[in-house]
Amino acid sequence: MTAAALGGCSLVSGDGGDGRPITVGTTDVVTTLDPAGAYDAGSWALFGNLYQSLLTFAPGSATPVPDAASACRFTDDGLRTYTCRLREGLKFANGHDLTARDVKFSFDRILRIRSDQGPGPLLSTLRSVTADGADTVTFRLRSPDATFPFKIATGAGSIVDSTLYPADRLRPGDAADGSGPYRLTSYAAGASAELTPNDHYRGAVGKPGHPVTVAYFADPGAMAAAWRKRSVDVVSRQLPPADTARLSLGSGDRKGFRVAENASANTRFLVFNLRDGSPLKDVAVRRAIAAALDREALTRDVHHRTVEPLYSLIPQGVPGHTTSFYDRYRRPDPEEARRLLTAAGVRAPVRFRLAYSKGAATREEAAVLKRQLEATGLFRIDTEYVEWKTFQEGYARGAYDAFCLSWIADFPDADTFTSPLLGPNSTLHSGYTDERVARLIRRAELSSPRERAAETYRTIQRIVAEDVPLVPLWQKKEYVVSKDTVSGAQYLSDGTGLWRLWRLGRM
Repeated sequence: MTAAALGGCSLVSGDGGDGRPITVGTTDVVTTLDPAGAYDAGSWALFGNLYQSLLTFAPGSATPVPDAASACRFTDDGLRTYTCRLREGLKFANGHDLTARDVKFSFDRILRIRSDQGPGPLLSTLRSVTADGADTVTFRLRSPDATFPFKIATGAGSIVDSTLYPADRLRPGDAADGSGPYRLTSYAAGASAELTPNDHYRGAVGKPGHPVTVAYFADPGAMAAAWRKRSVDVVSRQLPPADTARLSLGSGDRKGFRVAENASANTRFLVFNLRDGSPLKDVAVRRAIAAALDREALTRDVHHRTVEPLYSLIPQGVPGHTTSFYDRYRRPDPEEARRLLTAAGVRAPVRFRLAYSKGAATREEAAVLKRQLEATGLFRIDTEYVEWKTFQEGYARGAYDAFCLSWIADFPDADTFTSPLLGPNSTLHSGYTDERVARLIRRAELSSPRERAAETYRTIQRIVAEDVPLVPLWQKKEYVVSKDTVSGAQYLSDGTGLWRLWRLGRM
């Protein structure tokens, strides 16, 4: 019998200071406050503070630990039945009791609503959930899945109040009723979120943290200007690359502020639309693009070397990483790209539409990609900036031939770069399917301990470099800049997918 997340722990929160809210700036976007309707970094960053999951991750750890649960484990040798017992005395921030019924309801509605922008792809192995009394929840899986504890420790496992959320549709409005370390006292979409400690919280965090105001900025330049005026205490995701380089690479002193630099599985992909009618449906066209791209120039000219070229689906630092794209497309080679198109009978130039949305230097990045590919004479590209929510809806319905998308690990395991991106219910909605990859994903999900899956993930990446449903562009570290009077900023990003606002404090 395989067990995970047995026992309990306390993840210490920030404290001290004068009680004034700590203001944290970010360019992330919150798609919705309803966990059934969001699968993006900005929404999940907030969810991890407002909602509680059965499990969570301690800072820097790759092993889930109990949060709303007191203990969880697989109760069969086949990794198909997973059972959690809840902590005693759980309540939502509004004072309502949190029971096994709420947990079952929360998972059931994700599967029922099936939002195109929701976390359904992470729960593809979940068949059903039962509530046994008030304190026990049992998950039955369609296929063995050793990664299931990781998945329910993410925003996909957010527990909502079953008396306040519709069972079959997303909850409208700006309210959030969870049981996390914070309660939401005020929210203005695209502007701010006011968080105050939740006195009812019982879980892995020893006690609620400091009051926090999250300030949402429309673009990195605006956030950089706010930081220069010190109208924010902390900035996290994303400053412009030039500012990041200046602050993090040491061109000048750091008087009055700190820079926390954490290894992170923060990646960027050029994703292709493989549906009928797309000019990129032909694999020869996608391979030609992969052969022509110059990642080194992209990292140098756009990102000021604050990112590193990425040659694989799974980034460096994650077990299973390889260099499959480097092995196949070793250097930018326009002549090889031309040979690929000629051999396939594809007439050049191939014209396609490239969409991009919010983020640091996304406009400049799209311009460089366009310039690189058009310089070969093989492509003509129409680039387009699209507002974030419209962008998500657009690529879900296949509106773009190609699009640039950042992907941040949901949890510290290679599965977060395979199952949701390449599986049958891919969140990319690119139209890519490959039975070999599907079988390998299922095989990898069987592996426990997780290190045993590394070779399977390497095989998946070799197929991806052959099929090219996407091209990896770069990966980067996470940089968090804070006033030197603020403690705990280093915990806002550590590769576990959690934004630990509760660790912030004033000194």
